[in-house]
Amino acid sequence: MLLTFAFIFNTILVALAILIHYEVLFQLDKRLPKIAHLPSRFRVLIGVAVIFFTHVIEIWLFALGYFVTLQFPDMGQLVGVTAGHGALLDYVYLSFITFTTVGYGDFVAQGYVRYLTGVEALVGLLLITWSASFLFLEMQKYWTDSKSR
Repeated sequence: MLLTFAFIFNTILVALAILIHYEVLFQLDKRLPKIAHLPSRFRVLIGVAVIFFTHVIEIWLFALGYFVTLQFPDMGQLVGVTAGHGALLDYVYLSFITFTTVGYGDFVAQGYVRYLTGVEALVGLLLITWSASFLFLEMQKYWTDSKSR
């Protein structure tokens, strides 16, 4: 039963993160050309800032996923979480280092929550590279335009 819950819950988190990311990139692609009155380099910077905050939102989404998952004692635990520092911020920190695949190792997931850390690392890698590809294409578009002027 717990494995089924972990699978369904992790699938929902992944789907939400991918949908958020897709929608943000879709909207950026539509709206960046509409601010043609700004210099090209500022449009690229706006894209970078929006994508950065999108990643932060996705990281918080997974942090809330850890929080919800670990409300069930049989789902596992995080070793290394220090009492008194605020559990939610510990989950956010774990999510940041997992999403970015830095993985310092000061927090270790045990039990079924391990699957969430694995899934988040894979999704983080996918979404970060998707963002990099998008920004590369935008920079190619806008920086090429600015060189011809």
